[in-house]
Amino acid sequence: MRILLVEDDALLGDGIRAGLKLDDYAVDWVRDGEAAKLALRNHAYDACVLDLGLPKLDGLAVLKDTRAAGNRIPVLVLTARDTPADKIGGLDAGADDYLTKPFDLGELQARLRALVRRSAGVASPTLEHAGVVLDPATKQVSREGEVVTLSAREYALLHDLMSHKHLLRTRSQLEESLYAWGEEKESNTVEVYVHHLRKKFGADFIRTVRGFGYQLGGPA
Repeated sequence: MRILLVEDDALLGDGIRAGLKLDDYAVDWVRDGEAAKLALRNHAYDACVLDLGLPKLDGLAVLKDTRAAGNRIPVLVLTARDTPADKIGGLDAGADDYLTKPFDLGELQARLRALVRRSAGVASPTLEHAGVVLDPATKQVSREGEVVTLSAREYALLHDLMSHKHLLRTRSQLEESLYAWGEEKESNTVEVYVHHLRKKFGADFIRTVRGFGYQLGGPA
């Protein structure tokens, strides 16, 4: 899963990024509204954490521009503005959720998981496919009731595929869920971790669509 974090406060932004990485998100962090607008136009994200008080272009303007462009990305707004009018303005501009500062990092993580889940059309807090259950809150994965240990990259790839269980995911889309800006990409990373997951869940668990990408296989 790839998240865009838009926060101009260096200390707060660094803390949020670290917390989201603990949840195995790939995080791209920008610090002003113009950079956020460009990032949202040029890259695909699973969600955006957006501060409203930004230099160059405020968060509400970024949000309005994003929605005007037809981008339906889930947006969690962060702000010190806590009046009802401020919250109504943010929600009416297209925010999906609203969190006022100061906030608990655990609450931000939980709200973000809920946004991503709703965006994918998943009501349950857990993801399930072919006897495999993934719990984003605990990052625990089990198969037929038995806990399966995964590396961070294996978990991130599985999370992406199970969050898009009825969709074909291209190699580039999967790479974007594994790496943030500036992280060095190995040429065959996706293939390597698909192989690892097949060894743990069965050869038919992930289907290769040659020339296109990967999709969950087997019974739903």
